[in-house]
Amino acid sequence: MRAADARLTFTLVPRRRVMGPSFGTMRSLHRGAGTDVAGSRPYRPGDAMDAIDWPASARLSTAKSSDEFLVRERFAEEAPKVVIVSDRRPSMAYFSSPLPWLDKPQAIRNIVELVLASAGVAGGFVGYLDYGDGNPHWRQPKGERKLIEIQDRRLVSPEFHGPEDWLERSIAHLAGHPRAVGVGTFVFVLSDFIPSPSKEVWLAAIEHRWDLVPVIIQDPTWEQSFPDVSGIVVSLRDTRTGRIVPVRLRAKEARERSAVNEERLRELLETFRALDVDPVLVSSSEPAGILSSFLDWAELRRTRRVIGS
Repeated sequence: MRAADARLTFTLVPRRRVMGPSFGTMRSLHRGAGTDVAGSRPYRPGDAMDAIDWPASARLSTAKSSDEFLVRERFAEEAPKVVIVSDRRPSMAYFSSPLPWLDKPQAIRNIVELVLASAGVAGGFVGYLDYGDGNPHWRQPKGERKLIEIQDRRLVSPEFHGPEDWLERSIAHLAGHPRAVGVGTFVFVLSDFIPSPSKEVWLAAIEHRWDLVPVIIQDPTWEQSFPDVSGIVVSLRDTRTGRIVPVRLRAKEARERSAVNEERLRELLETFRALDVDPVLVSSSEPAGILSSFLDWAELRRTRRVIGS
């Protein structure tokens, strides 16, 4: 990946140290080649000379009046594992271009491409799962060269016929592949989460100690809130039948819809806070807006790690 491309990515900031394949860029639980210092230990025959911590060795030698040598140990840098889970229920494709709503299929495509690029910068391995036709479309985490199949096949797929229990099925599927989706794996879950999944569903995912990242894809005007459209006829989709129907709302009805939508999002975010999960809120299908949301997420993760250290 070129340096110019790297600027169009975000940093995968884990909640805990990574345990994954070698030769990545993220700090591991293990000792090895890396940049972050893990500690020091006494010199042993065979240790590399450039691993000796000369200032610390000099201080210890002075204190003990003898030649003492300390070797600086570092955390190994390993490759993160990432799995993208995409919600492909019919409702996720209702408001695609050219309607004046958030284009969710396009947002999904851009989010997946951004995650792929960001994982590539970190030397990561990325997997993918969706239930677009009711069956699991599963790709185990692979290196960057193997990810083209996700971009070529699933991102352009018109299949948005996923079941209502897609999230429960997805969690169960990933849990059935513990070697591919181990502890600390980033699991990005892409959905509008309308209606909001139960807390028990999220608890089932958290039990596996994945690094869970819900990506909330909601239109800022019509789903996170609701505009004052009183006095005019607007076309709204019936959530039960999926049909578009013209309606004329009174001012009170518009305010009630706005209050319901805002409360739904507030409760969803509050659920994630209570579960100690850091979501990403995406309100645009444009690459720049999506990147900004993920950069905010990464900065929040860095801040939390500094405070918790």
